Amino acid sequence: MWTLDDRIRDRLKAADYGDWRVRVEAIGGCAKPIRLAGGSTLMHAPTGEVIDEFDGTAWVPCGNRRSAVCPTCSDRYAADAFHLIRAGLSGGSKGVPESVTDRPRAFVTLTPPSFGQVHNRAFTATGKAMRCPCGERHHEADPRIGGPIDPDTYDYTGAVLWQAHTGVLWHRFITRLRREICKRVGIRVREFGEVARVSYGKVAEYQRRGLVHFHAVIRLDGPEGAADLPPTWATTDLLEASVRAAAAAVVVKSARPDGARLRLVWGAQVDIRPITRTSDVEDEDGQISEQRLAGYIAKYATKGTGKTEAADRPIRSQLDIDHLHISDHHRRMIQTAWDLGDLARYEELNLHRWAHMLGFRGHFLTKSRAYSTTFKTLRGDRQAHRLAERMTALGIPPEDFDDITVVNDWEFTGTGYADDAERELAAAISDRTRQARQHKHRQEQDTRP
Repeated sequence: MWTLDDRIRDRLKAADYGDWRVRVEAIGGCAKPIRLAGGSTLMHAPTGEVIDEFDGTAWVPCGNRRSAVCPTCSDRYAADAFHLIRAGLSGGSKGVPESVTDRPRAFVTLTPPSFGQVHNRAFTATGKAMRCPCGERHHEADPRIGGPIDPDTYDYTGAVLWQAHTGVLWHRFITRLRREICKRVGIRVREFGEVARVSYGKVAEYQRRGLVHFHAVIRLDGPEGAADLPPTWATTDLLEASVRAAAAAVVVKSARPDGARLRLVWGAQVDIRPITRTSDVEDEDGQISEQRLAGYIAKYATKGTGKTEAADRPIRSQLDIDHLHISDHHRRMIQTAWDLGDLARYEELNLHRWAHMLGFRGHFLTKSRAYSTTFKTLRGDRQAHRLAERMTALGIPPEDFDDITVVNDWEFTGTGYADDAERELAAAISDRTRQARQHKHRQEQDTRP
């Protein structure tokens, strides 16, 4: 009986391995490539002349942002998230002026409320491990961290419904933030858009207990956004006070399955830190640098829920839940979301679809329109760069690029690799590619003046 090692050796010796490897390297070792069949034609639009044709098969990356599903595409998503957030912090690129660094800005963390005591691992100011409410001192890898101390009294229904309404909570928070700013500077709410704008980029991060925190960069601009100076009354102190007041005031009303009223609010812990451009680390006043902050957010956007991750794919049936290899706590959150999805009261929440996300229905990274560039723009820039490389290789001068039309005709044929041997080889290529990129990045950092 052949082992996996035998199958890998056999694949390495295959006549088509060289061509296969070139394809895998072209997509960075994507774990689940999308396979297409068809063709692509480059045509000179003014004359209709066909300049180049390609017919056959092609692979494209899966694009999954989760590192547990595809490390390669997760890295690409994190890089895009970094540039998107960094552009809104530092300016000087992606259509954002450098003057944004002089705007009132804050790094804000909004947390969920408590739905019952959970096992935790906290430290004193001197770094000494504190006892958990259960009476123990947990080690870092303890699988109980994040799980409820008493599962029977933990409010799973409240937790899942809070999670399902976080998008509404955030929207109302931003609306209330504008009102709080207006109240403090003495202008009418309807006048706010004529003199200022709240711009933001935010990311959702799962905690070990399975609930999301929102980390946001919030910036005060002029009415036209990043390119417009804010009014003179806009200050960091004003922004911080307004954020704190808005977070405390927001309420979303819902109901439990038995009809009992349920008030959904942010947790009492609201962290607000000014943003500085002078250092790569946090300073003694708790300020955080642009570079460090953009890196944090990129990391948050691709991580899972922690050591005991939830499911990476949608739940299709009760059988899926029964066979998940996850913690009991995450299983109960998924089960609660699935059960609530059966009730007509929560039909609009579509919780069956979001059970694998523990009820969270939002995007992991979102931004206001005027904050900075978009993922679509960043991906379009990459596509345009690849097309320019193709035309340059064909000898087409840059001044003629605009006259070239691309006609694509592709058909989906499948996803993934043929077998476990190809998956292992692709994973090895992916690891080497990431390590080489990280090494190059470290070298560039070391050589900077």
